[in-house]
Amino acid sequence: MYRTAAMTTLAAAIILAAGSGCADTPHYAPPPATYYVSPGGNDRNSGTSPGEAWRTLRRVERTPLEAGNKLMLQGGARFAGTLTVGKGEAGDADRPVVIGSYGTGRATVAATDGPGISVHDTAGVEIRNLAVTGRNGSYLREGGINLYSDLPGGDKLDHVAVSGVEVSGFRAGIAIGGKGSGTGFENVTVNRSRLHDNKDVGLLAYGPDFDADRPSYAHSHIRIVNVAAYHNTGDPTSTTTHSGNGIVLGSVRDATVRESRAHDNGTRAAAEAPAGPVGIWAYDSTGVLLEHNSSYRNHTGSRVDGAGFGLDSNVSESTVQYNLAFQNDGPGYYTYTNKRNGAHRDNTIRYNISTGNGRKLPAKGALAVYGKDVRSLHIYQNTLVMPHSPKGRGPAIVLRAGLSQVTVRNNILVTDHAPLILAAKGLTPRKVLLQGNNYATAAGSWSVDWAGRTYADLAAWRAATGQERAGGKPSGTTTNPCFAGGALPRIRSTQDAPLIIPECAAPMGAGLDLHALFGTDPGAVDYFGKATGTPPPVGAAVPSVKD
Repeated sequence: MYRTAAMTTLAAAIILAAGSGCADTPHYAPPPATYYVSPGGNDRNSGTSPGEAWRTLRRVERTPLEAGNKLMLQGGARFAGTLTVGKGEAGDADRPVVIGSYGTGRATVAATDGPGISVHDTAGVEIRNLAVTGRNGSYLREGGINLYSDLPGGDKLDHVAVSGVEVSGFRAGIAIGGKGSGTGFENVTVNRSRLHDNKDVGLLAYGPDFDADRPSYAHSHIRIVNVAAYHNTGDPTSTTTHSGNGIVLGSVRDATVRESRAHDNGTRAAAEAPAGPVGIWAYDSTGVLLEHNSSYRNHTGSRVDGAGFGLDSNVSESTVQYNLAFQNDGPGYYTYTNKRNGAHRDNTIRYNISTGNGRKLPAKGALAVYGKDVRSLHIYQNTLVMPHSPKGRGPAIVLRAGLSQVTVRNNILVTDHAPLILAAKGLTPRKVLLQGNNYATAAGSWSVDWAGRTYADLAAWRAATGQERAGGKPSGTTTNPCFAGGALPRIRSTQDAPLIIPECAAPMGAGLDLHALFGTDPGAVDYFGKATGTPPPVGAAVPSVKD
């Protein structure tokens, strides 16, 4: 009875198709195939069920993966080689090819001289619940999960999702690359993944050289959520560039890194390198958002970088907010550009915490702003604490030449026997303007080093430089922020962040009303998600006032 009814329905559809045209009728199509791979399988099998599983990745490579196909590797098993999804395969964002594990645990893709998983000139791919390991040539040259497009014409390939993976033993854990102008990927997500013990970087997005006259970005709509990038050591023989980074976004329009961690990277970075590694940073990009992340114990082999977070050359319209940086070799946060092209502009750093940074390079401060042409940078509502580091003492903020329209407002700055600010010559209020900040010295004398001169109190510095005046009135304070963790809170883990919360009323409502005075949207909540009020307190955290 069922067979007759099914045949009648199909026959009716065929008759209808003959009379009314294909566009109006449902078409019969077989369901997408699911292929299985198991160490107990056989490459002569069909591969279409666990009982008919293939045995090797070599057999998988002989079968094109069409839109909607699934490739499932047996959990807990190890498979040598590379999985490739190439041009002509996958390609449908609505019916992605899925590569993952079945059974119990993660399957492992073990590469020796190539990528672990390669997605080349196609998209519509999802990679789930796998371990990907590399060694030999893979460690020297390859991306563990390698997305790359060299298609002509500037097209972007739509939809790649990576989740629940662990990638180690490659030059880059996950690499997202595009060769030509505007050619790359869009709608790429990476979440719930661990990227560790790779040579150069945990996650890298990159594209062609940036042209400030005709800006073009290889990738768009990149989302990195709940990713841990750690123990990516760096290459001690790499003396021409940086290595040992956590998460790096380059040639991207509209990207987010959220609720992620970069730590203990760069331990073997070369001492002779002209640039050092950084925990989480962006370059040649626009519309980047770094929020609710932590970056700590990152290192540099050279005399530069080793920072927690950074906005590097040619970054525009980007925001760094609600992040925690501690115990990094360099500054907690920095902005920098080596180009005089106007492309580093309209960026914001707000509601961040930095403490215990500058472990190797204390002179870089808790926050460093420098480069050839940094424009329209807004720094507000941060808490920047600079204790005495193993290599000496440093300022809370470093301001170098090459800046214009930089504002620094409503921050808490704390140092230990060191100047609160170290500023280069020529930084007039039109170039850099500080207003409404709280300046506190935990130990030693209060001082600001400005344009080669040291000022011993706020009033003298204000009178000489025009800083810390708002609406024609003096601004800025020098009160004790009374942190919960003492004058110089020692943050050793992300759970220690509440040690930075003030426990007295002095910072409450002490900030400038940024919206009323300057038209700046100050945000509604502090680092911990607590409503800030109007006017806000200074610093990244609303005080928790004890009765």
